Amino acid sequence: MASRITDIPGILVGHATDLRVASGVTALLFERPCVAAVDVRGGGPGTRETDLLDPERTVTGIDALFLSGGSAYGLDAAAGLVAWLAENERGFPVGSMRVPIVPGAILFDLLNGGDKAWGRFPPYRDLGYAAAQAASRDFALGSVGAGTGARAGNLKGGIGSASAAVSETGFTVGAIAAVNAFGRVTVGDGPHFWAAPFECEAEFGGLGWPARMPEDALAFPARRLPGAATTLAVVATDACLTKAQAKRLAVAAQGGLVRSIQPVHTPLDGDVVFAVATGAVPLSDPVVDLARLGDVAAQVLARAVAVGVHAATSLPGTEPVGADSIEGLPPAWRERFGAARD
Repeated sequence: MASRITDIPGILVGHATDLRVASGVTALLFERPCVAAVDVRGGGPGTRETDLLDPERTVTGIDALFLSGGSAYGLDAAAGLVAWLAENERGFPVGSMRVPIVPGAILFDLLNGGDKAWGRFPPYRDLGYAAAQAASRDFALGSVGAGTGARAGNLKGGIGSASAAVSETGFTVGAIAAVNAFGRVTVGDGPHFWAAPFECEAEFGGLGWPARMPEDALAFPARRLPGAATTLAVVATDACLTKAQAKRLAVAAQGGLVRSIQPVHTPLDGDVVFAVATGAVPLSDPVVDLARLGDVAAQVLARAVAVGVHAATSLPGTEPVGADSIEGLPPAWRERFGAARD
């Protein structure tokens, strides 16, 4: 199995996918409550329970995270995860009760061609529960879960993940991303990924840089509907971090989006990066170790973004649309470029 965020012990990932709706939910479950933080850079985010991640808040650990399609409707996914966690006696103790702590974020996929006529109640609560049930160390990439109806500029978006060891420290860092960006993940309109310098073992094609940078490499994407894009990500480590240190890790990891998407953090995006620490390995130098963790987190997240687009596939029964179209989904990288080589 290629590297995943679940290479960090204690982290499980599950997807629930509804191809009729062309949307889904991705859940991250933690075997023990984890320290977490969040950094929001996009102009149009949609989040749940992120205030409690601030260092001065009372709750010290979270039980799960979710990434969901469905825009504001997708926030219902949290109710499904909370229900599953409650059934399994997980949560923050308050007297005789336990309250599961489940932050999360949503992306916009309402105009991707799926059937959104779901009636009074959207399906995301049930999808959240199903994603929690499906959580395991081995999980799919591409057009699944929160990445089902995602798009990445001129290409189909999806779920990507990667991990890496932090040399000479004993730490591991992993990332998962639901790539639904306004910007492009590839250089111009070609097959090469902006994240190419960080690629490991040809995980997204092994193409490297183009032999010559195309003229449209930095061209601004065709106009799309404002607010209809977002990249959601989680970076995780087995290091023992405080909430303030986790916040700094999330900030540093945003560099991975900068290195893999062009442009990024626009008013059209709701880009959100969560950072999670399981606490298994203590820091020996709080400053240097944290700096090294942030550097690797940015690289791993850049890889996860490219992996998500490289692994994406078109949805059954859909016809690809042009990159400048507001509605529908563009073609997948595999359909456009297949076994492309420089």
